[in-house]
Amino acid sequence: MARGPFIALEGIDGTGKSTQCRLLADWLRGRGFAVTQCADPGGTPLGDQLRAILLDHRGDMGVVAEVFLFMASRAELVGRVIRPALEAGSAVVTDRFLLSNVAYQGHGGGLDPAEVWRLGRLSTGGLEPDLSVVLDLPSAQSLFRRDRLADRMERRALAYHEAVRRGFLEEARARPDRVCVVDAAQPVEAVAASIVKEVTRVLGAAARA
Repeated sequence: MARGPFIALEGIDGTGKSTQCRLLADWLRGRGFAVTQCADPGGTPLGDQLRAILLDHRGDMGVVAEVFLFMASRAELVGRVIRPALEAGSAVVTDRFLLSNVAYQGHGGGLDPAEVWRLGRLSTGGLEPDLSVVLDLPSAQSLFRRDRLADRMERRALAYHEAVRRGFLEEARARPDRVCVVDAAQPVEAVAASIVKEVTRVLGAAARA
């Protein structure tokens, strides 16, 4: 059985990733795919516990501890959810993956992005998305889209989030074969159409391979 496509939606908070993950999953199902949706960190018993620790707005931790907790959660998610789904032929749509750590703990937190990539590939056994779609929005604009209490990461200074945004864009320029950027300031339907266009390109390339 052919492996299913693996798509990650990325970007700073407030860009509409959760909505677009749902819409993309619905679109894929409409084209005959079984679809597994997940969020990173989380998605497993251990991952959910680590997610609670990582995002708890009442605490803090050093960036090195932070990145290792993300990697531990992802290792479980890949081993227990993502890889089995792909091997069964299911498409996988995830709200964040390794690129988020490269942007947040690397470009934003001061760790070497190349080292974060290296650690991330170790935690996933080398698995990475066929396509990572960065939903891009100015950092100040994203603040107005939040409709809940900010978590620990969201509470950081605007300058931090601007560095993270620049990191996403820099990584997209460096890896155009794996990462694309979509303007998240568009209406929801237009964002969804832009994502579908990019995913269709990847599916077509896979079919020709």
